[in-house]
Amino acid sequence: MALLKNAYLNEKPEKEILKQRLKEQEDLLFVNQNKIKDNKLPVVVLVEGWGTAGKGTLIGNVINNIDPRFYKVATFDMPTDLEKRKPFLCRYFEALPEAGKFRFYNTGWMNEIVMSRLDGTMSDSLYEKRIASIRRFERQLTDNGYLVLKFFMHISEEEQKKRIDALKEHIDTKWRVNEGDIWQNKHYKSCAKIFEKYLEDTDTSSAPWYIVDAKSEKWTELQVLERMNEGIDIALQNHSLAVPLLQNTFPLVKMPKLADIPLDGKELSDEEYKEKLDKLQDRLSELHNRLYRKRVPLIIAYEGWDAAGKGGNIKRIAEALDPRGYEVHPIASPEPHEKSRHYLWRFWTRLPKDGHVAIFDRTWYGRVMVERIEGFCSENDWKRAYNEINEFEKELDDWGAVIIKFWVQIDKDTQLERFTDRQNTPEKQWKITEEDWRNREKWDVYEDAINEMIAKTSTKFAPWHILESVDKKYARIKALQIVIEELEKKLK
Repeated sequence: MALLKNAYLNEKPEKEILKQRLKEQEDLLFVNQNKIKDNKLPVVVLVEGWGTAGKGTLIGNVINNIDPRFYKVATFDMPTDLEKRKPFLCRYFEALPEAGKFRFYNTGWMNEIVMSRLDGTMSDSLYEKRIASIRRFERQLTDNGYLVLKFFMHISEEEQKKRIDALKEHIDTKWRVNEGDIWQNKHYKSCAKIFEKYLEDTDTSSAPWYIVDAKSEKWTELQVLERMNEGIDIALQNHSLAVPLLQNTFPLVKMPKLADIPLDGKELSDEEYKEKLDKLQDRLSELHNRLYRKRVPLIIAYEGWDAAGKGGNIKRIAEALDPRGYEVHPIASPEPHEKSRHYLWRFWTRLPKDGHVAIFDRTWYGRVMVERIEGFCSENDWKRAYNEINEFEKELDDWGAVIIKFWVQIDKDTQLERFTDRQNTPEKQWKITEEDWRNREKWDVYEDAINEMIAKTSTKFAPWHILESVDKKYARIKALQIVIEELEKKLK
């Protein structure tokens, strides 16, 4: 399919008809913005295209028909050195709109990829990896209720040259022409080949490309508005439909069920604990320095039963780290601005820079545990999440991160003993809530959900590790040993 070659399938209407249609579409978008708000539909509009094709002008014309409270424009140049220290998709994920609002991307992930291809800094293998990431990213957005509209503004080689020359003639407009535009025009055919390849590789049924004939301003705006209004109408009709579940494609590590994990005999004396703790923390401190020097990111994710000892476990790892190089993220119920975005958004925005450490006390797995069991999301949402989470962690692995996931395991009797101790000890009472007792009544339901979660998300690149924590000292030492072992493997 040659998308650029077939760009001019729609014929530009006569001036008066164009004017009439444009007014109709502008009025319709003004009406549709309220439907978007009422239905909490988030809309992503990606505008890409040739240099001097008028991307900024188009966005300016379109947003004039939208209440300024319901849109934002994000402009992306090539990533800065700081942005390069985060995963490729991070800055695009961070810019996602809240439900019921528009976010216009003035170039984005396409521009970053094709520019890297054109300047020769991106290998074929990295290109294929990036394309896979983009297809997953866009599919996850549409699966989670986003409308993704992608426009490529197309002009001919001759038209681009004419615009460059016209802009360069005047002192007030020549600044709008950069070296990249001039280079692009001189190598138009090579650029077109790269653009065409990218467009074909990322043209999907859920997030198709619209090729816009950008030769004249009003005609460009009409094409985009018609596609936007049509897309909004279809998205509102499909808003409540279930999304097909996808089969996991990542290799899994076979894991035991929680009930089959022996907890007896997993304990340490105070003397053994102290001796091992000091040695392991010293070793982890050494590795943290190497981690920073080699720019390797580390992500440690903790899940476990209430009162299993996650906090104390995290504390013993954090004690060994340079405080300038790590952050602990306690994850509670999402804030309103987090709840109105993709459920992984609040984790994407908490990722560390390379060379740094992020420790999550509770994680993205809430989607398939508490949100599933308490009915905070639909059945389709949590069933789809296993694959989405595996894809998220694959992005982290491709970035070069060490991902360590701990499930902190205790039995029901141990939990009761610790709950009672907390309730009867004044300085510990803040640790126990009515919700903890309610959750305890659902132990068996939670256990089934946890077993399914571990079985479906223990991938070879991000396996689960079980910490037997009836003796908290034993669990702390085991966690330190696992972190050290994983870092040593990576830092070789």
